Amino acid sequence: MTVIASNPSVRPAGQSAAPARIIVLGNEKGGSGKSTTAMHLIVALLRIGRSVGVIDLDARQGTLSRYVENRAAFAEQNGLPLPQPELRRVERSEAPARAEAEAEEQERLQAAVAALAHCDYLVIDTPGSDSHLSRLGHTLADILISPLNDSFVDLDLLARIDAEGLRILGPSVYAQMVWEQRLRRAKAGGRPIDWVVMRNRLSHLDARNKQRVGQLLEQLAGRINFRLAPGFGERVVFRELFPKGLTLLDLKDGGTDLTMSHLAARQEVRELLRTIGLGSEESGAEESFARAAAF
Repeated sequence: MTVIASNPSVRPAGQSAAPARIIVLGNEKGGSGKSTTAMHLIVALLRIGRSVGVIDLDARQGTLSRYVENRAAFAEQNGLPLPQPELRRVERSEAPARAEAEAEEQERLQAAVAALAHCDYLVIDTPGSDSHLSRLGHTLADILISPLNDSFVDLDLLARIDAEGLRILGPSVYAQMVWEQRLRRAKAGGRPIDWVVMRNRLSHLDARNKQRVGQLLEQLAGRINFRLAPGFGERVVFRELFPKGLTLLDLKDGGTDLTMSHLAARQEVRELLRTIGLGSEESGAEESFARAAAF
């Protein structure tokens, strides 16, 4: 299990510790932008003074882990005071018996959550496939964010669509899995999962398929109970920051000159934060998030 030191807790002295709010990034398809979205949310929370723990359940691929590690290395090499999260990796069990493997994975995840209990927020990245560890992570979600590339191929994870792409035939595999984890969470006495589906890599052209996907998602949102959020366009800037562990909220510290593409992409981050409403229960949070997204 990998550990990267975090900033000290920022809770005011004398304030009782509340349970960390848990944000899970999940779907069952790789390449949807889960890790990029997760890192921007992490840095936004850090920049408004919240302590953030990160749990990477996709430890084999480890994209989010490397993103966090790249950030720590870049800050150290350049002497930059970049705020850092605290990272834990949770590996899949190699136990031969299924029951033993599942028990071991549950124990590992519980240990990671307990180790980060002092944080204000936990951000959990899940694998792009169905697994016992991924299902455990989904069950923990206070907020579940599912990035979705704007295509019928990705929409198929949520719903079965007719041949003309006009009518929803029923929920698909990932939507069914989320429903099952919602039931498990409810039986355990947990609060309902706030599920947010974000449309990623939106085309800048108002194409017919884009309109159809949007209409179907709006219909589906009411049927299987999720909220729609704007995602990120297909911009190179999101990928080019990964080796340094930076996000669009770090560009001033990273010494990068802002281009029109940077500004447009940063506006996309701002819109996502506003839609999700992270920290809205806290006084002055809206202004704080506006400052973070404008940094």
